[in-house]
Amino acid sequence: MLKRGFLLGVFVVLSALMLAGIVGAVAEIDKYGNVHTNIPMEAVVYAAIEAGDLVYVTMGTTTIMVPFVTTYGDVDRGKPLARYSDDHVLLAINYGNFAKTYGLEVGSPVYMGLVEKGAYKDELEIRHLVRSDVREDYASDEIFANFREITLGDIAPGKLYRCSHPSIDDPRAPYASALIEQAGIKTVINLSDSDEELASNLEYSEYYKSISEAGNLINLNMGVDPLADDFAKKLGEGLRFMIAHEPPYLIHCVEGKDRAGIASALLGAIMNAKTDEIYADYVKSYENYYNVVPGTAAYEAVRKIIVDLFVIMNDGNPVDDLNVKSVALDYLTKKAGLSYTEIAAIQDILR
Repeated sequence: MLKRGFLLGVFVVLSALMLAGIVGAVAEIDKYGNVHTNIPMEAVVYAAIEAGDLVYVTMGTTTIMVPFVTTYGDVDRGKPLARYSDDHVLLAINYGNFAKTYGLEVGSPVYMGLVEKGAYKDELEIRHLVRSDVREDYASDEIFANFREITLGDIAPGKLYRCSHPSIDDPRAPYASALIEQAGIKTVINLSDSDEELASNLEYSEYYKSISEAGNLINLNMGVDPLADDFAKKLGEGLRFMIAHEPPYLIHCVEGKDRAGIASALLGAIMNAKTDEIYADYVKSYENYYNVVPGTAAYEAVRKIIVDLFVIMNDGNPVDDLNVKSVALDYLTKKAGLSYTEIAAIQDILR
């Protein structure tokens, strides 16, 4: 009887919230599975919802509680969130596919309302990352473009680099383009662009365009969830392209920090890098973009992203210097579909 009364109470509360909430629908689903709603910013402001609040989102018979945040990294990997995208509300899962998870399609009704003011504010302040698009706010071109050489483990100097997108309509792109030209990049693994996006982006860098026209660029149009089969298979395709082409190699996505960071971490692991080295390289992009400082709560929150990913890859078991290489090898063989012969070839060209 008590349980029945409790469930009735929950139903009454959610019903009341629904009546006081915002009514909308799915307007668009992007290639990452993020749901763009037709709920305008004005409706959210009118409902007194702001960053740091806890809101409910109802889709059909499913209701979830999510924080209203400012960026994907404000929640842990695999957790849902609500945020603005331009002038409307976007629903997403950090490193996941919101539309697929909740069975949404364009036109699906969505209801949203306030549950508790400021319930996520303390966590948001720890994670809140602010960046600038002004070059003068950064100490160097390399930091601004998130450009660096990858020398994790046994990776030799001059073989592998990563950065933000060098050929896109973005303030960082001209700096990234100049830096990859200085490094003499010969082969590009573009993790982010579709064919259509690449065709329109090539106009922003002549050097990048020349690499593409020479047949030394592959664009993979990858999603953001490294645990998804599509991500793994496309990464395998990119690494096979690397085997067939000459270094120096560039791996990039849009910002060069998440997809490129995961690819770099896996390559570092199979090249005998230690876990601290791998994790520090992943967080380095957040240091570059957001001035995240080692030893702070924000730094640890970002580091936890890559630490947790390796644990998940290892079926929930701890990962350390003794097994990180085997975890990466399992991912690349069993999920990305590479053979051990292909992995040996990658190791040879990176030494």
